[in-house]
Amino acid sequence: MEADYRNKWQKCLEIIRDNIGQQRFDTWFGYAKDVDMVDDSLIISLPSMFFIEKYEDDFCEIISRALLRVFGRRITLKYQVNVVRDDKDSAVTMTSPFHASHTASKFTRQMESPVDPLRKTQQAEKFDSQLNNTLTFENYCVGEANRLPFTIAEFIAKNPKKVDFNPFFIYGEVGVGKTHLMQAIGNYIKETVPRAKVLFVPMRQFQYQLAKATQEKKIPQFIGWYEKIDALLIDDLQELSFKAGTNDALFPIFNTLHQHGKKLVFTCDRPPIELDGITDRLIDRFKWGVTEKLPKPDYNLRKAILEMKARKNGLAFSDRILDMIAEASTGSVRELEGIVMGLLTRSIALGGEITEKLVADVMKQNIKKPAKKSINFDMIVESAAEHYHLNPDVIFSKSRVREIADARQMIMFLAKKHTGLSLPAIGAKMNRKHSTVLHDIRCVQDRMSVSPEVESTIEAIENILKR
Repeated sequence: MEADYRNKWQKCLEIIRDNIGQQRFDTWFGYAKDVDMVDDSLIISLPSMFFIEKYEDDFCEIISRALLRVFGRRITLKYQVNVVRDDKDSAVTMTSPFHASHTASKFTRQMESPVDPLRKTQQAEKFDSQLNNTLTFENYCVGEANRLPFTIAEFIAKNPKKVDFNPFFIYGEVGVGKTHLMQAIGNYIKETVPRAKVLFVPMRQFQYQLAKATQEKKIPQFIGWYEKIDALLIDDLQELSFKAGTNDALFPIFNTLHQHGKKLVFTCDRPPIELDGITDRLIDRFKWGVTEKLPKPDYNLRKAILEMKARKNGLAFSDRILDMIAEASTGSVRELEGIVMGLLTRSIALGGEITEKLVADVMKQNIKKPAKKSINFDMIVESAAEHYHLNPDVIFSKSRVREIADARQMIMFLAKKHTGLSLPAIGAKMNRKHSTVLHDIRCVQDRMSVSPEVESTIEAIENILKR
C-alpha cells in the first residue's frame, strides 16, 4: 500500500513537471518530501508556510488535476510543516481548500475586486498581474507554423531593456494560442524581474475600469496609473472598435509607455489595417513595432500539441490515435485541448485504455463540422457589382441613380446578414451615417414583403457569393 501511493505521487510530480518546466519544478517541488497517506488524505511535508501559500495560489489547479488523473478519484491534500525548523515535534498539518484565487475566473474576480487604477496606494509587492502562471514558454508547443511569432515573443521577454518589436501585435483566429503566447511573455518577465509591474488585461476589463473612472471623474488618475506599468498586455483588442472614449484613453497611455521603453503587447482577431472604428493615430502606432499572424497549427504541430497535452495529463496516445485526431481536427488548440480532456475524463470514469472507438466518440462532440464559406464585405460588394453590371467604385459615390442606390442598399442588407460587422462599421465602409445604414436595410426588408423581385435579387447575389 505504501509503495502504491508513493509511486502514484511520483507520477503526479511527473505531470506537474511537464506542466511547469524543470526549473520551476526543481525550485518548488524538490522540497515536497515525506509523503504519507491516511484514508483518502495525501500528506506531504513542506519546509515553510511560504511553500503552502505558493502551492495554493499558483499550483493548486495543476496539483488537483494530477491527483485526480493518477489516483482516479478526488482525494484531500494535506500539508505538514514544522513550526520550529528541523523539529518534527512542532509539525502542524493543514488541509488544502483547493479554492485559491487561481482557480477562480480571473475576469469575474477582477470585476468584483479589480486591479484598481483609482486606488490612492497600491504596494508593488501586492500588485496583481492577472497572469495565469501555467501559460509559459516551456509548455507552449512550437512548430514551423508558429516559430517566428514564438521567437519574437521570447526575444521580447528575455530582453526587457531592448525596444525592438515594441509594440508586439499578435493576431489570428480564436483558439490558436494568442493569449498563451502573450501571457508567456508576462510570466517570464515576472519570473526574471519580480518587481516589474506586468499587467495582463482583457480590453473589456479596461473599458469597465475606464467607465468607472468616468463616473467618478477620475480619468487623469486612471491614465496616470496605467502609465506606470512596465509591461502592458492587452487581450482582444478588437473590442476597442467604435469606443471613442476608450480610444482617447489608450492613446496617451500607449505614447507614455512607448516613449519610456515599456513593453506593449496586443492580441487581436485581425491585423491593425483591418480594424474598424479605431482612430487612425492609434492604428498608426500599432504599426510602429511588429505585427505577426499566429496561424492555425499545421498537421505536424497538431500532433506535437496532442502529445504534449496528453503527457501533461498522464495519458499515452498511440501513433494511430494521434494521426486520427490530427487529421480530423480543424486546427484550433482549444479543440485539441477539449479532445484530450474528454478522453481524460472518460478514461478515469471507465478505467480502461483509450481505444479508437472512444476517440471517435469524443471527436464527434468536440470537432465542429466544416464551416460554410466565409463571406466578407469586399466579396459582397464585388458580387453586387457583378449582378448589377456596375463598376464597384461607382457604388461608393454619391450618385442617386436608381440602380446604384439599389446596389448600395443590397450591400448594406447582405453585409448585416452575412458578416459580423456592426451598423457603424458598415456605415464607415460605405461612407454613410449609421442612421442611413439602418434606413436602407429596413427599406430592403420592407420591399421583400411585397416584391418577389427583391427576394430573387438577393438570391442571385448570394449565389454569386457561393461560387
